[in-house]
Amino acid sequence: MKSPLFLKIYVGFSIIYLLILLFNLENIAWYLKGFLIPILWLAVYFSENFPSKKILLGALLFSWIGDVILLFADKAEIYFILGLVAFLISHVIYIILFNKQDKPKVKKNKNLYNVGFVVILIYLALMLNILLPKLGDLQIPVIVYALTISTMLLSAFSGYLIWAKPANSFILIGAIIFVLSDSILAMDKFYEPIYKSSFFIMLTYLVAQYLIVVGILKLNSVKTK
Repeated sequence: MKSPLFLKIYVGFSIIYLLILLFNLENIAWYLKGFLIPILWLAVYFSENFPSKKILLGALLFSWIGDVILLFADKAEIYFILGLVAFLISHVIYIILFNKQDKPKVKKNKNLYNVGFVVILIYLALMLNILLPKLGDLQIPVIVYALTISTMLLSAFSGYLIWAKPANSFILIGAIIFVLSDSILAMDKFYEPIYKSSFFIMLTYLVAQYLIVVGILKLNSVKTK
């Protein structure tokens, strides 16, 4: 029962946190941000054992490290870079996680996979085309990061085509929203400030993490209710 309870606490705490951001109480939100992902981590930790459990815990751990480091991003550029590295590692672990899931003997629709691949490639090209002129010395790190999150999304889409329902939808939608969150952050920082960017970045980020976690738990037949 501990895992479902922590998932409910995560949802409740996330809603409170987002309301605080919505009402521009940034000083309060700063102190609360570091407690969000640990609640989700505990939900996974107290879940039933499954083969890729430690990998999922690792992805959440580096996401949390990234969250904490980015709290200081306004102090110096190095904190943004270190936060980027932490999330880069988190996305690499998510790629490993998706590829470690059981692959049922279902024939993948190659045409649909190719369509997904092209769509993701177009997204990557558009984002880099918009951002590259604004990046300065951060061009290479951002290119590497963009390639990594695109690969993460492609891995989720590849799994979606063969994984059991509804877990496959949870994971794919979570991955899409994660990429959306990173895209909002990049556009806000490098291209043009976005109205209430902190709220929208965290809304998409928190939803994405929740959907991926619940999807993985469902895929491994772990109770989430």
